[in-house]
This record gives sequence, C-alpha cells and structure tokens, in this order.
Amino acid sequence: MEEVHLNSEPLFDDGNEYEFEEDANAMDSGGEVSDAQPLKGHTPPTVGLEFDSFDQAYDFYNMYGKEQGFGIRVSNSWFRSKRKERYRAKLSCSSAGFKKKSEANNPRPETRTGCPAMIVIRLVDSNRWRIVEVQLEHNHRVSPEIKRFYKSHKKMIIAAKKTQPPSKPVMHMHVIKLYRAAAINSGSNGHLSISRGDGIDSIDHAKYLELKEGDAHALYNYFCRMKLTNPNFFYLMDVDDDGRLRNVFWADARSRADYAYFSDTVAVDSMCLANKFEIPLISFIGINHHGQSVLLGCGFIGHESVEHFVWMFRAWLKCMLDHPPQVIFTDQSKAFQSAISEVFPKAHHCFCAWYIMQRLHEKLGGLKGYEVIKRQLKRSVFNSLKLAEFETSWADMIHRHGLRDNKWLQSLYEDRQMWVPVYLKDTFFAGMILIQESESKSAFFDGYVHKHTSLKEFVDKYDLVLHRKHLKEAMAELESRNLNCELKTRCNFEVQLARVYTKEIFKRFQSEVEGMYSCFNTRQINVNGTIITYIVKERVVTGKEKEVRNYEVLYETSQVDIRCICSLFNYKGYLCRHALNVLNYNGVEEIPRQYILSRWSKDCKRQPLEIPRGSNDVDVHNPAWWHNNLYRRAIPIVEQGARSKDHYKITLHELEELLNKLDLVEDTLSAPENV
Repeated sequence: MEEVHLNSEPLFDDGNEYEFEEDANAMDSGGEVSDAQPLKGHTPPTVGLEFDSFDQAYDFYNMYGKEQGFGIRVSNSWFRSKRKERYRAKLSCSSAGFKKKSEANNPRPETRTGCPAMIVIRLVDSNRWRIVEVQLEHNHRVSPEIKRFYKSHKKMIIAAKKTQPPSKPVMHMHVIKLYRAAAINSGSNGHLSISRGDGIDSIDHAKYLELKEGDAHALYNYFCRMKLTNPNFFYLMDVDDDGRLRNVFWADARSRADYAYFSDTVAVDSMCLANKFEIPLISFIGINHHGQSVLLGCGFIGHESVEHFVWMFRAWLKCMLDHPPQVIFTDQSKAFQSAISEVFPKAHHCFCAWYIMQRLHEKLGGLKGYEVIKRQLKRSVFNSLKLAEFETSWADMIHRHGLRDNKWLQSLYEDRQMWVPVYLKDTFFAGMILIQESESKSAFFDGYVHKHTSLKEFVDKYDLVLHRKHLKEAMAELESRNLNCELKTRCNFEVQLARVYTKEIFKRFQSEVEGMYSCFNTRQINVNGTIITYIVKERVVTGKEKEVRNYEVLYETSQVDIRCICSLFNYKGYLCRHALNVLNYNGVEEIPRQYILSRWSKDCKRQPLEIPRGSNDVDVHNPAWWHNNLYRRAIPIVEQGARSKDHYKITLHELEELLNKLDLVEDTLSAPENV
C-alpha cells in the first residue's frame, strides 16, 4: 500500500527559463485529447485540483463545458525556452476574445463575445498539472439544452470511441485522485513522500475516518487554499487502496517556525479522543516564551491504535525536518507508549497528570470515602519531595481504603515514573508539568469545539481560533516590550530579570522572589569539597492547613551551581525561593547565567538559531532548510513592523529595498555570459 499526499508548490521557480507564446488557433494545441467521458452533475473546476497530465486537465474542463453548454480552447500557452515543453496554459471558453476583422466581401458573423470564463493550469513537480486560477462566469448564455456541437466536444467524442474511458477526477477526498510517491525526503518543505520502508503504511486497513456530507470538500478546499497562500504549509493524507481516508495531518508555516524555538517540550493533546468527541482530533502543543500554548501541528486519526499513532507521529516528525522533541507528554495509554517508543526512542515520554486528575471522579467517584481518597491521592502526588514520601503515602492510601484490587490505581502506580513529579526531577519541562494541586490546564481548542462539532465545522472555524491565539501572543509581546513591570521587592534578582524576561514569565518568577520572605532559618548542614548542603525552612499554606517544611538545597561554590529538592527550575524554568535564599545567604547578587533561559526572554524569537543537537543529517544546503530558517527570522521583523505606523513604514521600505537587491542578483544570474 503506497502512501499518498497532496502537496505543493515547487520551492523555487525557474522563471527566467521561460518564454511566452500566444496561440491564436489554440484548439489545435490541444488536439490530442484523452479518452474521457462527460460526467453528469460534474463538479465545477476548483483551484488546487490536480491531474496526471495536460490532456486530463483539458478533458476535465471540456467535459464540464459540454455539460454546461459551452466549448473550450487553449487560448494561451507558456513553454520552457530550451525544451519547448509546455509548463502553463490558459483554457478559455470558445467565445473568449474577438476574431481579427476580415477583409472578405462576405465575412462570417462574429461568434465570440470576449467571454472571461477560463481556468489556468500549471505544471508542478514535472509530471502533474494543477488548477491555479478559475473564472466560472460567462458573459453570454450557456445551456446544455442548446443542441450545438463545439469543436472541442467533437474531438472528445471521436477520442472516446477509440478507447475506454479513464478514471475520472473527482472532488471528494475519500475517492480523490491523488498522486503517489516512491521515497521519503526528510528535508521536505511540504513536499513529503513516504515509502513502505518507513513503517507508516502498516495501518489496520479496516479503520478509517468517518466523513459526513461536506467534510471532505471542506478539508480539501482548506488545504488547497492554504498551499496557494502559505508556501510552507504542510499536509499529509493516509488513504487506503479503496480510496478511504484513514488519517490526515497538517501544520502551517507559523507552527513549523515556532517549533524551532519551542521544541524542548511538546504535549500531544488528545482531549477529543479521551472524551469521545465526533472529531478525532490530535494536536501537538508547545509552550512559547510568554507561557502560552502554541499549536505545532494537528490531525485527524481514524483509529486509536499503535499503527495509526505511529503514522501520525512520523508525519509530524517529517514535517519538523526529523528534529524530535526532548520531552513529549501524552494521555496514559499503552498505544501511545508503544508509538512514542518507536518514533521518538530518545525522547523522555511522560503521561500528563492533568488527564489523570480529570478521571478521578469517573474512576473512583463510586467508592466509599471518595473525597478523602481524592485528597490523599493528590497529597501523595503533589506534596512528596522524596521517593520514600510518595511510596509511604500511596501505600497508606491503598491500605486504609482497601483499594488493593482497584485496577486503575494499580496501573497508575505501575506507571508512576512517567507522571508523578517526584520521579521526574531530572528532566526539563518548560512549565508544562503539573506540580501543584491548584494548577490546571485546558486543551488548545477548548471553547471552540464540543462533543458534536463536525469536521466541517472545525475546519471552518480553525482559522479564527489561530487568529485569536496569535493576537493574544502579539498583545503579550507588545506588553512585554512597552510596559515596565512593577517591582514588589528591593531584591536585585527581581531587578535583573525584569529587564530580560517576558511579562508573564517575570510575574511567575516574581512570586518566587516574594516567597523568599516566607522562608526562614537558612542553615548549612554539610560540606563536601566545593558542595555545601543547606536546609531552608518555609511556612507553607495548603488550603486551611499550615505547616513548616524543610527544603534541602545543594550549592556548588566554584561554578555557582545550585539545586533544590523541590526542582522548580527543571519543572518551570526559573529558580525557586529556596535556591534564591541560599544565593542571597552567600552574597550572590545576580542569578548565574545558566539559570536565565533564553526561551523566556523578550528577544527569544530574535536570536539566531543553531542546528539542533543530534541532527547531523540536517542538510543546511537544502532549499527547504533555507525556507524554514528565513521564515523564522522574518517573523520577528513582521511583529516589530506592526507595532506602530512608523515601524510599519520603515519595515515596508526595507523589505522593498531587499526585494530590489534580490531582483538584481536574479538578473545577474540569468544574464547571458559574454563570449
């Protein structure tokens, strides 16, 4: 079973190789027609529809014209100058334009009306033709009831008598004519090809997406529109031998650019699967420098199985140029676990505690003493600083409430190293992990989709969701740059990071600076060479309960390295109040550089990107890599340019100057060499 996909414009266009040719008797250029038959109730031509040959595209429009009641002709053709190979054509209504005036005594009457109806088709990837422009309206009457044979229709009928009709192009995705490819190109820029050897096609053939009326058309039109307006838009479809759609994945240019900055920790949002929504939506979510969720791609999955998840993860990985995340969160699922280990073997896979906590009532709500069980379970998970504390607290809960035979709790305990914070202290999570009972999260599309949202409805509102998310990020960017954060203490740490971090991340860090005053009695308990161990006491309030807790902090004096047992830096990306107290106790007035992360800075997206670690196979000479890198660099320019009218004028002027320089380079390269 071959993989199939519907991608995209060539990365660069050899425009200087071409010449333009006007075809007066254009029908003669299309004289060789294929063996097509007219379709009843034929779908109108649509931008983005593709064909295997020029003849197939011609016949498609000719059949549509016969059904509507007009003939067609090839009014214009463009050819490559060296090979005389047609690469673009305009197919017009036979009434397009006007004939030259004849000097004959009895000239034939004018039959043309200057009709604007036409389609423009273009050769892509050397062997396929795509509709890139459509005009359906005529300026004269057309009707299939008019018993008139046009020249184009006659040729079609003659050809049809000689051969059998070919497979007909249609618009619906589940039976759409897709082109097939032979091998995978890991550096693709929306031009993705997948072979059997990659393991993506080992899907259970009986499982596929259930498309309702209008779903396929909406999705197809959206993809076609995005590929024409967003050159770095990427999508991939998994279709079985019967033409049924099993899985689909897509990511826009912004998602691909954001991934370069925020690929450290990624969550697979499967809320729609967990809650049995009508749309089987899976989203890949990251955290940006404002602490906001950002979309890094999404798709529809036909079945919750290892094979389907493997296909989805491989599609996403190829979209991101084979650069895997360091940490990936999913729902607790053996299928997810198997698929992650196969596709992302080096990534740290964790289960999302939020999903687990959401199921407490469903799984345990019927038990006697449910509220007490829930409180003790959460205390075990979120309050344990050491492994022994968790193990003791969990065992006490199981024993006290007679839960030894509860299968769900057994599975949670068996998987504890994948979701309980105390087991995950050595991994960086960029704020995505839940470490407090009071924390919560929401799905990226929460509030925009409900249980009965159809695929068509989702596609229709998809752009609106992204627009609002991007607007929220733009507002946070503006506030971070233009507003001075209010300082609440006299601590140098607060002053230091107020200049560096975005507003939201600084506010989170600021709460730790304020929390220094709830800590007391910082004392040294051990010295081992350059490593000093401290105990910091803190008054902690949990609900109505108050207690004093001891936090162990290790301080390395030569490199000024510091590590607290609460591990807030790894969890959230900034130092905790206990570590700050120890630094202050030792007279350190500024936070060491290694604890100030660039991913939280105001200038995060303005910093040059390095080639990802472990990506030795990244081809920096690949035009796809150039495109992605340039796009990432351009986003900050656009955002800065939109800050004010003056910024806009300067940015527009500089971009126009840059384009002029690029045109000069292009002219130089295309100029004939002096002999």
